[in-house]
Amino acid sequence: MATETANPDFFKSKVLGHPSGLFVLFFTEMWERFSFYGMRVLLINFLTMAIIGVNPGWEWSAENAGALYGTYAMLLYITPIFGGIIADKYIGYRWAVVIGSIIMTLGHASMAFDTEISLYLGLGLLVIGTGFFKPNMTSILSEMYKAFPEKKDGAYTIFYMGVNAGAFFGMMLCGYLAENVGWHWGFGLAGIFMLLGTLQFWLAKPLFGNIGEVPSKEARLKAEEDAKNSTNEEDKRNPFTMWDKILIVITSVIGLLYAINDPLAKIGNIDLFKALEINEKFTGQNVAIIIALILFLVLVIGRMLRYTKVVRDRMIAVIIFAFFVIFFWMSFEQGATSLVLFARDNTQRILSGNSALIFNIVNTILTIAPLLIVSWVLYLLAKQTIKRVFWSNIVLIICFLGVWGVAGWMLNKDWTSHAYEIKYNALKVADIDEKTNQQKKDEKGALVYKYIPVSEAYEANPNDVIEEKTFVIATKETYVVGDQIKVHEEAGGKFVNLTTEQENKIRADYNSKNRTSKIVQAEIKEVRDNQVEITVSWFSILNSFFIIAFASFISKIWDSKYNPPAAVKYGMGLIVMAIGFGLLAFGSYGVQEGVKVSMIWLILAYLFHTLGELCLSPVGLSYVSKLVPARMIAFMFGMWYLAIAIGNKLAAILGGQIENITKEYSLSTFFLIFTIVPIVAGLIVMSLNPLLKKLMHGVK
Repeated sequence: MATETANPDFFKSKVLGHPSGLFVLFFTEMWERFSFYGMRVLLINFLTMAIIGVNPGWEWSAENAGALYGTYAMLLYITPIFGGIIADKYIGYRWAVVIGSIIMTLGHASMAFDTEISLYLGLGLLVIGTGFFKPNMTSILSEMYKAFPEKKDGAYTIFYMGVNAGAFFGMMLCGYLAENVGWHWGFGLAGIFMLLGTLQFWLAKPLFGNIGEVPSKEARLKAEEDAKNSTNEEDKRNPFTMWDKILIVITSVIGLLYAINDPLAKIGNIDLFKALEINEKFTGQNVAIIIALILFLVLVIGRMLRYTKVVRDRMIAVIIFAFFVIFFWMSFEQGATSLVLFARDNTQRILSGNSALIFNIVNTILTIAPLLIVSWVLYLLAKQTIKRVFWSNIVLIICFLGVWGVAGWMLNKDWTSHAYEIKYNALKVADIDEKTNQQKKDEKGALVYKYIPVSEAYEANPNDVIEEKTFVIATKETYVVGDQIKVHEEAGGKFVNLTTEQENKIRADYNSKNRTSKIVQAEIKEVRDNQVEITVSWFSILNSFFIIAFASFISKIWDSKYNPPAAVKYGMGLIVMAIGFGLLAFGSYGVQEGVKVSMIWLILAYLFHTLGELCLSPVGLSYVSKLVPARMIAFMFGMWYLAIAIGNKLAAILGGQIENITKEYSLSTFFLIFTIVPIVAGLIVMSLNPLLKKLMHGVK
């Protein structure tokens, strides 16, 4: 058994029973996830926000925003394949992490400028940087524990707590800052912590010894020689033929061009595959991707046929699992697209009185408790390593002072905001169904009307019906009953009160864009008790919170006698997640335009989505490593990530249809799609359990 002297540099100091180097990786991954999820939760919201407002966006359609985000998400799962290869052969894991971090920092900095060119450049840099960073952090961790396999499970548990802590705080703080101050502040905060995380990792170099260094030529040659001399029948070399390489190049090029062409065609009206177009349904890019899929199947089948029956069967099992994982991520990743829009436009996010008080208490606990725990870990790390890596600890302390500062500002703003009921005049008009050209009726048969706020540009008509309407706002401004104020309607039907500076800017924006002003004269009707407006991004933190809360419980079930087969776990994951969408479909059933649904439906949806993720997500990669021979493992891991990439792209494409499907049918119908499809897929994969068990030939 290995002893600690096998790597004395690594084991010189310990925190919570693990080497200090693990917690350097913990914080490095935490800041990277902070920046990644902090940006991710903003992108769709920013792109689809009205171009004129207190916090304007680009006013894209959900379809166009989904096309861009889908390509970004798809490429995030492709570039790590190449980043891992480059690190393995040429630059080592540590340099790969640093290079990736620097490139991602530049990407976040670029996005903070809020211009079209800087946004595209920023997303491109984030894709490239993630390719270097993502695979090599776990590679460093794996190499650190190579001689201590019995400690690896605990190390990965701690590491992934860092992943979820980073995602939690990134979405909470970047989202809050972006929605309450400005988008560039949210994008910029993500970049700042990415930079500081990189710096603390590099300055902690003495803790790692030779781990993750540039591989020597001798080491590479030895690894290749060991593989050639393998006596394991399942590990016999299966070299890529020239035909294999040609197929890989062709399918890769078509896939990359498809990823770029989708947003290019929808946003810029430039179609790289126009020559292949057959009709409106079989567009050029659809024909191209079908060709690429056929060629890819030829490649995979051709390579599989060269293996023995047992190996071939196991690889077929992996392909079946990969196919069903597409359906999971296609639905689960609605959290980055349609659910963001649903939270903004269709969810009641304004709480008053006791509801607001309860939310503020819960949100304070949710914010402070994890920060205290992670700060305590920072204290333990600094206590052990302050002398060896002084400046790395100083950078980490600066990071946490920054997080505490932003969190304190956020909580103070929520606790001290004033609540007012505002009255204004609205024009009452019939709500016309575009299909029938008749006025809509509700479930009881009553005619449906919509109310348009009377803006400063309104020209009176004798036949107009004007009614007094009210809404409630939360603001830091102090008013008394009877005060006259100017308000503006933002995306999702949200009203905001305007300062003189904001009023002048918005009026100038309307004039410059030759649009009719939507500034509304209003009056303070009543001073309310406590009120809080929940940010759109707040709901996204629930996934990370529920993972932290339930991961241990689910893990214990899998370690018990109730541990089901992989196919059943897959089916459970799909079905449990579908229940979340079913609740959203039920909660939004019969809801008319402009009416908000209770936030409880969205909270429950995220709960079931997370439970589904915990059933399915941890299973996949472990089965790839168990079922695939060493000579195909890199290829099959690439294929697995390709399935996830396809799922992410489909998620964004379908999520971008939320406006179209809601307009044509209903919001409830949109969510039913993600209820029915995963349930059917889950039942099918569970029914395949006997076949999959046979194909796996004893692997459990």
